[in-house]
Amino acid sequence: MPRPAAHREPFGVTPDGRAVDRWTLRSTTGVTAEILTYGGVLHALTVPDRAGHTRSVVLALPDLESYAAPNPYVGALVGRYANRIAGGRFTLDGQEHHVPANDHGHALHGGPEGFNSRVWQAEPVGDGADVRLTLRSPDGDMGFPGELTVTATYALDDRGTLSVTFEAVTDRPTVINLTHHAYFNLAGAGAGARAGAGVEAGSGPGSVLDHWLSVGADSYLPVSADAIPLGPAREVTGTPFDFTAPRRLGDGLATDDPQLEDADGYDHCWVLRPPEGPDGLRSAALLRDPASGRELQVWTTEPGLQVYTSNHLDGSLADAEGNRHERHGAICLETQHFPDSPNRPSYPTTVLRPGTAFRSRTEFRFPHLC
Repeated sequence: MPRPAAHREPFGVTPDGRAVDRWTLRSTTGVTAEILTYGGVLHALTVPDRAGHTRSVVLALPDLESYAAPNPYVGALVGRYANRIAGGRFTLDGQEHHVPANDHGHALHGGPEGFNSRVWQAEPVGDGADVRLTLRSPDGDMGFPGELTVTATYALDDRGTLSVTFEAVTDRPTVINLTHHAYFNLAGAGAGARAGAGVEAGSGPGSVLDHWLSVGADSYLPVSADAIPLGPAREVTGTPFDFTAPRRLGDGLATDDPQLEDADGYDHCWVLRPPEGPDGLRSAALLRDPASGRELQVWTTEPGLQVYTSNHLDGSLADAEGNRHERHGAICLETQHFPDSPNRPSYPTTVLRPGTAFRSRTEFRFPHLC
């Protein structure tokens, strides 16, 4: 008898005694997703290549202990506020709020105890390959006002598309910016980067330097040396941020540019073009690995895309098979609102008020399977 499209099994227990489950979603295309209730982590995303060989295309950690230890948000759901809030301060309706600084004097990804470190409640959705995660964030959590109830629904359809849909409501005015922090390597997570193999960081077959990327944006947000936006968006034409046509990542990273030097690579937000249809989805990115033939399309309702080329992975983390996570060993394509929006009235608002709902949807499509 075939296993159900959504299957739950124990994954471990946190040090304070909370049980964590792993949910496995299966598609008839051969795509399989594994989701943890700890941090809403996408623990695996197995995708066939053009020859039908399957491999997970997202970086992972080996066990619950590793996810609960400090790590760079590997596979996690991020909130309450993805990206950075300058100085950990913002003013809403005349009242200043403080979020603990955890990144060069700024608040990053919701502060030191963000949604990536919480145990979410999970339930299946119907009979399909869907699981809904729910989290309640109390008033004052990490300094944010209002009790916030968030759901994140992972769904895997019969085309092999994995979607992540966020919804949230609050009982007081607050700010919110949610994203998914998967680290993608379409060659196969950790390919060629087994511990002890001597792979040079950022240069071996385990890197994404040979991946080709295009981004649905004509401008991006330049940032200071500590990753805070400098002001208005800047056109990408004539810069290493021009991915309006597919471009090899390694060629872009090799460009001599102060923005890349300060960040040790790409860690910037692109301003996406407007939605193309009534569903509100816009084309955010296309990522392709020529060797395996795998392709990933990212579509989203969000206005921005943070591209991060794993600049600070250093081989100290590895997955269950011993594959080390090296510099440039993956790329994050984080759909979101803009960094520091609570302090930038000219940016799209991230304010959520009682009586309204926050909704966001991102789809990860694999067109080579069609």
